[in-house]
Amino acid sequence: MKTKPTIAVAMSGGVDSSVAAAILADQGAEVFGLMMRLWSRSPEHANRCCSPDDMARARSVAAQLDIPFYALDVQDQFKRQVVDFFADGYSEGLTPNPCIECNRHIRWGFLLQHALAMGATHLATGHYARVRSQNGSFQLLRAADAHKDQSYVLSVMGQRQLAHAVFPLGDYTKDHVREMAIELQLPVADRAESQDLCFVGGGDYREFLDSQGIQLPPPGPIVDRAGNRIGEHQGLARYTIGQRKGIGVSADQPLYVLEKDLSANRLVVGTREALGCQDFSVARVNWIAGSPPEQNITARVQVRYKAREVQAQITTHSDSHASVHLAEPLPDVTPGQSAVFFQDNVCLGGGVIQP
Repeated sequence: MKTKPTIAVAMSGGVDSSVAAAILADQGAEVFGLMMRLWSRSPEHANRCCSPDDMARARSVAAQLDIPFYALDVQDQFKRQVVDFFADGYSEGLTPNPCIECNRHIRWGFLLQHALAMGATHLATGHYARVRSQNGSFQLLRAADAHKDQSYVLSVMGQRQLAHAVFPLGDYTKDHVREMAIELQLPVADRAESQDLCFVGGGDYREFLDSQGIQLPPPGPIVDRAGNRIGEHQGLARYTIGQRKGIGVSADQPLYVLEKDLSANRLVVGTREALGCQDFSVARVNWIAGSPPEQNITARVQVRYKAREVQAQITTHSDSHASVHLAEPLPDVTPGQSAVFFQDNVCLGGGVIQP
C-alpha cells in the first residue's frame, strides 16, 4: 500500500501559497504549513512576506484547510545571506538579485532542511514552475502560464532540491488560481500582489541602503562613450544599466546608462542606439543537472526576470564559470543579475553576470 506524501507548504499569507496548500490538501496529501519570520529593519517597515497581517492570514487559511501551521524564525539567516548580500552588492556598484539568493539559501536551503527534519517528504511553494522526472533525474520546467513563469528565480535549484519540490500551480494561470481562491472562500482571495523587495518595507532601495548606513561608492564623473565628462553621478549604486530617468544630465536626446565603470568610478552614458551588450561572462554557475554540459551549447538566455529570451552560445570554462555570446545585443545585461539558460521549456541553470 502506497503511503501518502507528507508535504510542507511554504505559506506567506498570499493567494498563490494558500491555493497551493488547498490543492494539495484536496488531493489527499498530509499537509502542514510553514511560514518564515524574515528580517525587517523596523516595526514600521515590516517585511512584506511576513508582516503580522500576513502571519494572521496564513494561520487563518491553515485553520480553514484544517492543516497544522508552524512559524520558523529565519531572521538571522535571511539578514546574513540575503539582505547583507544585497547591500554588499550595491556597495560594490553591482545590481544584485536578492530573490535568487533567497531561493538559493533560504527557501530551498534552510526551509527545505527544516521541512524534512519535521517529517515532510516534500516542500511545496506557490511558484509558477514545474518539475519533471526523466531517466532518474529531475528537470525544472517553465510554467504553463508564460506571463507568471518563475523558473528564472528557481534556476539555483539542484537535483536534491528538485527531488523534494512540488509546484502545485505550475499548470494553472494566475486568473484560474484567483478563481479557485474565490470558490474556496479563502480570506486572501482578493489580496493584491506586491512587486517590491520584501525587506525594503515599501520604500525605494536607495532609501533603504541609506537607512542602513551602507557605505556606497562615492560620487564621480558621468562620461559619454568618448570619455568626455558631462556631469557628476551620486554614486554608482544609485544607477542601473539601461536607466534613462534620474541621471541628472541635460542633452539634446535622451541618455541611458550604458556602463558602470567600477575601477574608475565612472558612469558611462549614451543614446539608446549605443545601449546593448552581446558578450559577457557568468560566475557561480549552477547546472541543474548536477554538472556542466560536456561541450559548448546553444540555448536561450534570459538576463532579467521579465526580460525576453535570446538565442546564445554558452562556453563552459569550469563547473562554475562560463561565457555567453548572444545572437543579438541586449540593453539590460547588468552585472550582479543572473543569466538563466533554457532549451525549449527546460531550465538548464544559470549564473551571475560579471562586470
